[in-house]
Amino acid sequence: MAADRPSVEIADLTKTYPGARVPSVDRVSLSMAAGRVFALLGANGAGKTTIIKMICGLVIPTAGTIRIAGEDLQRNRRHAIARMGVVLEGTRNLYWRLTAWENLLYFGRLRGWWGRRLHARAEMLLRDLALWDRRHQTVRQFSRGMQQQVAIAAAVIADPSIVILDEPTLGLDAEATRRVRRWVTAMTHDQGKTVILTTHQLDMAQELSDDVAIMSRGRLVACRPMHELLEMSRVGAYRIRVKGTLPIAGSDADVLNGWQVTDGDDETVLLGHVTGDAALYGVLDELRRRRASLIEVAPAEPDLEDVYLRLVHAAPVAAL
Repeated sequence: MAADRPSVEIADLTKTYPGARVPSVDRVSLSMAAGRVFALLGANGAGKTTIIKMICGLVIPTAGTIRIAGEDLQRNRRHAIARMGVVLEGTRNLYWRLTAWENLLYFGRLRGWWGRRLHARAEMLLRDLALWDRRHQTVRQFSRGMQQQVAIAAAVIADPSIVILDEPTLGLDAEATRRVRRWVTAMTHDQGKTVILTTHQLDMAQELSDDVAIMSRGRLVACRPMHELLEMSRVGAYRIRVKGTLPIAGSDADVLNGWQVTDGDDETVLLGHVTGDAALYGVLDELRRRRASLIEVAPAEPDLEDVYLRLVHAAPVAAL
């Protein structure tokens, strides 16, 4: 599948649950390409998990369309679902009374894989997870992080072209998290898969994602390539370092309102945005008034968390 061809397309997707006063998802349109990581971000209740479940065919949309590799999901559900591997957060994706090995063979056979081909694939995945020596233990004996890794392996056992990972690193230690990140990169850049990722770990989303959609209250706030969103953070963003602890302000009209202030290592770091040189000089004048000893003033590095918070908290909600 060509990298510039949409792998998953949703148009005017809407979901209103019975008895709800407002839609959980309100007329959202997105296009997700093969060979790229698409991050779907938002606070709890923003609508991202509902979108994921509609793409998976687990929730029926109230309105709108979903196309998987050009085919309508509702008209050809079985063929579309066969292209996907899914790990849903908070869901038992495995049979806990089966061993890790038995789980992979079971899910592989459900997808039409058999014999040596399936066994070789299962062995490769378990070795890559450092779980080969424990393949004959039941999943219920595993830690939460180990169970999550086996669930991801079960999702990709049949080599699907679309992989949906809902909070894939939840419960994982640092080493396992690094392994999952490596898998995501390999699946997209080396194998040409579409990976749809939801996570509250914005540093991971920034590291892995090619494209980002941000949801708020069921609506799409922004959908752009990662590098474009980060450029939004760069414009007017500054990092100011001063010695010691910054004295507390004495006015609600303080020009430092809205700046992120962090103390530590005998210095204070301020991160914020200004609309021009005059505003920056006003901040520096305020620091001088407080007798702060300046260490550094520099443009801040692009940061997804900063962009995310500014867009989600902005009003009114408007698509970019």
